[in-house]
Amino acid sequence: MAALASLMLKSRAGLLVPGQSSLLESVRFASKKSGGSSKNLGGKSPGRRYGFKKQDGNFVNAGNILATQRQMRYHPGAHVGMGTNNTLFALEDGYVRFTKEVYIPPPRSLEATKVITKLPKGVVLYKTFINILPIQQEGKFKLVDMV
Repeated sequence: MAALASLMLKSRAGLLVPGQSSLLESVRFASKKSGGSSKNLGGKSPGRRYGFKKQDGNFVNAGNILATQRQMRYHPGAHVGMGTNNTLFALEDGYVRFTKEVYIPPPRSLEATKVITKLPKGVVLYKTFINILPIQQEGKFKLVDMV
């Protein structure tokens, strides 16, 4: 009976030659689970550097980034485009010009009621625009140096 039981056990592990141990007998299992290490690897990237990247009077090529901003601090002027994250970029080759223009919100607009009512009387609001003066001027029209 014992010989029959040992033959059944050996048939699962394959037929063994006398003197050779089975693979099942020599395999050891870990007594504890191996735990993975966890590290907080985030937060090593540098902060976002907002602000204007090109100064007034600098020459830029088409596609150069002029300013990065979180809110609308600088507004796109002539030959300047705006990306989805409010990044301003040059649409043509030329020179950068910053201008400030008086801002008058439309009456009865939400902006007028929120902003204008909180300001002291007689205050003038300005918006900063970034413009590009293109090198190739169209037709006979010549741009004045002071925009």
